[in-house]
Parts: sequence; C-alpha cells; structure tokens
Amino acid sequence: MEICYVLDASAFINGFKINSNNNFTVPEITEEIKDFESRLMFDMAIDEGKLVIQDVPFEYTSCVNNIISESGDILRLSIPDKKLISLAYMMSQEGKDVMVISDDYTIQNTLKIMKIPYSGIITEGIKEVYNWKKVCEGCKKEYGEDYPFDDCEICGSKIFKKRIRVNK
Repeated sequence: MEICYVLDASAFINGFKINSNNNFTVPEITEEIKDFESRLMFDMAIDEGKLVIQDVPFEYTSCVNNIISESGDILRLSIPDKKLISLAYMMSQEGKDVMVISDDYTIQNTLKIMKIPYSGIITEGIKEVYNWKKVCEGCKKEYGEDYPFDDCEICGSKIFKKRIRVNK
C-alpha cells in the first residue's frame, strides 16, 4: 500500500521533497506558509497535482479534540494543527497508510499518543510523550483547559502551562 503523506506547513518551510502524488494537507495550513520560497513550493505541488487540499468532516475533528483534551495538547495546538491531525486520523480510520510530516513537537506528541506515524524534516522528532496542564505559579492550584483567565482565582498569581511526562 502506498503511503499517504499529510503535510504540515513546516514540511514546506523546511524543504520536504515531494516525490509522490499522495500528499495531503488542510486548507488552514495555507495561512501558515508565508515566505516566498515555501509558498512557491506549495503552489507548484498543487499545480502539478502532487498535493491535495482536503477538508475534514466534523466527526473526526471532534474525536481528535477529545483525545487532545485528555493530553492537554489542546492548550498548545493551533486550529490548523488540530485540522491536520484530524486529517491524518481520518485517513488512518479509512485504512490508509499515513505518515505525517511535521517538525512541530506538539503535533508529534499528539500523533505519538494516537499511534499515527510521523517524521520531522530538520528535527529528529520527540522521544517521550508529555501532557500539559494549567497551574498557578503561586499557590500551585491546577486548572482545567477551559479556565479562561491568565490569573489564579485564589491568589492572583499568573497561570502557566506545565509539562508532565507520561511513561509510554
């Protein structure tokens, strides 16, 4: 079975060589490709029929949001990142052989949790899985991802995102 490559913006920015016609990305990624050379590579891949821009049905983005809520990665992933992961998830659910190309460690962390293969271009890739949670730097109270404020309701100190190692 031929591998379907799901390409993050970093694939274009860091010079991923597109050799097959099985390359996919989501519409939201186009906004993240800003420099001239990367944009040129992106546009050429589309013009040559080597890159398909595909949207993802809500059912898949919803599933992915549930998964990343548990790991805390939802705090760190942009909307384009979530859509890209959802596209890889959808394709893997359809029985396709998927490889995500991204140098983004948070995307890699999420894919590792979901057992979806990934590869970086200029980075070696993550070695361990981490979760994230919101914690007050003063009184150490932990907050859910949906807590909307930057300050602690108890002591008024700043809230930061804390990385927690997961043994996987």
